Amino acid sequence: MNALLPSFPSLAAFLFGSSAYAHKSWFIDAAPYPPGWSSFLQPLPLTITVLVLLTTLAAAWLQRRRGGRGFLPGPAAFGAERVQLSRLYGLLPLLLAVHVAIPLLINGIHTQLFSPNNDLPPSVLGLVQFSIALAFFYGLFTRIAAVVLGALWLLGVLLLGLPAMLENSLYLGVAAFFFLAGRGPVSVDRVILPKSVPTDAMMVRAVSALRIGTGVSLIVVAFTEKLANAPLATAFIEKFPLNFVSQVGIPLPDNVFLAGAGGMELLIGLFLVFNIFTREISAVAWLFFNLTLTVFDSTELVNHLPFFGVMVVLLMWMPGQESRTLWVSGLRKEGLPAKRS
Repeated sequence: MNALLPSFPSLAAFLFGSSAYAHKSWFIDAAPYPPGWSSFLQPLPLTITVLVLLTTLAAAWLQRRRGGRGFLPGPAAFGAERVQLSRLYGLLPLLLAVHVAIPLLINGIHTQLFSPNNDLPPSVLGLVQFSIALAFFYGLFTRIAAVVLGALWLLGVLLLGLPAMLENSLYLGVAAFFFLAGRGPVSVDRVILPKSVPTDAMMVRAVSALRIGTGVSLIVVAFTEKLANAPLATAFIEKFPLNFVSQVGIPLPDNVFLAGAGGMELLIGLFLVFNIFTREISAVAWLFFNLTLTVFDSTELVNHLPFFGVMVVLLMWMPGQESRTLWVSGLRKEGLPAKRS
């Protein structure tokens, strides 16, 4: 029993396994390693999954006991007043758009749909992705581009399969976000298409859509690349020896390390989907996404930029009706002050 469920190594993997947070299929060919139940229905991944589910339930209970209050101080704690918060919220779509546009541009140029492992057949779809990126970057026809992005995601299901697109549910969340919120006051849309501004009811749902889409991406990748795909994870760590825990003298088998990384990914995804301590888990995710940036080439940074953008939005977002009011107010502000005569 001790060999199957090693308490300290499992805990170490759960806490520190996130240096294996890189997407495996971005750096090695995943085709020979399809995920499957036979890989998941083993003592270690099942144990990690149960631990994650119990942790999620405990955190949900704690959040309810705290009346929905988190632990991280918000912008107001650092002196931001209502007017300043409203302006900050109005800038968040711009910040997210920049983070999302860069990988869309680069993957579009390389005819890859959303991520490096999704090669497209020769077609105009790369140009479509490129055009969506420019629309988001400039804030021009943003909501139309969001609809096209959602349609492109659905087309990807037909071309590349549902699992590949579920791994990129983040982009479906991004599409929903920009359709519901628009691109905010600092955009071309605000000048030439002022009537395209969404309704208040739509705006307040934008952050939730973004949060859920991001969480689903992390949950799916936790299984397709780690918990339900030990062969792929093993092939990856043989090529990239990232098990730093064993390298510092703590005996931690690679399979435990990788299962712990998958468990952390699953935990973050569940917290995001169910809105459990969202700001706190976003800070944790931000840390883990940074761990491998110096290990891999620019592919890692470029394709994780959307996640960094999402974390910025979620870290700035405070729960409660007041934040929703300030969010709507910020999105409806005039982009540039009129020049005084």
